[in-house]
Amino acid sequence: MSSLNDDISEMHLLLGIIHNVDVGLVVLDRDYRIKIWNHFMWNHSGINPFTLTDKNLFEEFPELPVKWLEKKLDTVFLLNNRAFSSWQQRPYIVRFNSYNPITGRSDTMFQNMTIFPLTGISGEVEHVCLMLYDATDAALDEQALQSANEELDRLGRTDGLTGLYNRRAWEHHLENEFKRFPRSGKPRTLVMFDIDHFKKVNDTYGHQAGDEVIRITSALLQETKREIDIAGRYGGEEFCVILLDTDCQGGRIFAERLRQAVEATRVNYDGQEIRFRISLGVAEIRADLANHSVWLEQADKALYQSKEGGRNRTTLYTPE
Repeated sequence: MSSLNDDISEMHLLLGIIHNVDVGLVVLDRDYRIKIWNHFMWNHSGINPFTLTDKNLFEEFPELPVKWLEKKLDTVFLLNNRAFSSWQQRPYIVRFNSYNPITGRSDTMFQNMTIFPLTGISGEVEHVCLMLYDATDAALDEQALQSANEELDRLGRTDGLTGLYNRRAWEHHLENEFKRFPRSGKPRTLVMFDIDHFKKVNDTYGHQAGDEVIRITSALLQETKREIDIAGRYGGEEFCVILLDTDCQGGRIFAERLRQAVEATRVNYDGQEIRFRISLGVAEIRADLANHSVWLEQADKALYQSKEGGRNRTTLYTPE
């Protein structure tokens, strides 16, 4: 009698642990019928376990990833091994609301899952147990860290004043496009330009006004270029843009469109109207160039010729 009482006491103890442990526990037989649905599952689903006993899991929850989960379960039954799933692979198995009174950073509970076999007296796997862990805090922390790293990477590549690529990042793109040219054979044209007499703008109106002129110039550049073109602030008042699938004549058309847009622009700053111009140099990539630096030098030479020729103009690089 004492032994029976001990067994009953141990069973109640185990049931207490199963129902009060802070993870989801679902026990299924080979036909996916629910044998145990613990209090964690009850609390988060709102479904009383007595209404689910001996019901087919997938019939009761058709929104589950049926084929994917069936494959996991069948593997555990067949191989008598555990199976796992993390929130990175699948954010959740059963969609539960996230109840986090402190942070409340997510509407949905992220979940990790372990499935392990339960053998019967015969030694055969007769049931499996799904354990669902609330991984919401860990998932959100990792996502926040990833987002922060991406933002740091973006800041490392971006000019803070204009939002364009900074010099280092832009030159990296220039080198890559130079290397792609022999494989694609498609034309690429480089346009360099700077703001004429920019020192005079700073001296006359102040450096903050000069910053506004640079911002407006970068905005006009963004409006004029295509999405595939790669623009950057090369330094100070100097800008560069790589025009993909564009020859030198197309580069000239782009440069003139940008020059005319700048010429027509008036910057109003602190009650003052500022007018400014730009000079541009255009150089198409060629197969005989030794490296991307030579390509850049040719666009720079064309820009210098524009400045020597009176400024506010576009010059195409012509091989000597």
